[in-house]
Amino acid sequence: MAIRDIRIIGDPVLRTPCDPITKIDDGVRALVKDLLESVDMDGRAGLAANQIGVSLRAFSYNVDDELGYVLNPKIVELSDKKQGGDEGCLSVPGLWFPCQRSWYARVTGIDLDGNEITVEGTDVLGRCLQHECDHLDGHLYLDRLDRSVRKKAMAAVRNL
Repeated sequence: MAIRDIRIIGDPVLRTPCDPITKIDDGVRALVKDLLESVDMDGRAGLAANQIGVSLRAFSYNVDDELGYVLNPKIVELSDKKQGGDEGCLSVPGLWFPCQRSWYARVTGIDLDGNEITVEGTDVLGRCLQHECDHLDGHLYLDRLDRSVRKKAMAAVRNL
């Protein structure tokens, strides 16, 4: 397979909710392989299918030497404890802004064999799980920024 090009803000696929995967076939297997190869690079923590132009509910992650994927992910638990810090996105290249997320997240979904899987994490992985599920729902992290920060972010996006 291949490392796929990343869709950039302004591409409508990024704002369109992704369809659930109803059948695991060779196309879905190839998608997972592409997601894993495309996220397995320095500086990449996660990648949603729509970021490579495929409107299906799947993402890959690469955090703390843990490489994996989830099909049809759903966030099932978020902590009340929050984390701040800057967040970035491959689809909004070179821009980082403070974005508050839950410190812990738990996601359930399925693997390529149709088995239920759970991925959970804190800190960077927790942020990644939330970020990628947002992508699959047609949202960018920019949507979660505080109003004053969002104004600066959107001005920076216009200059991309």
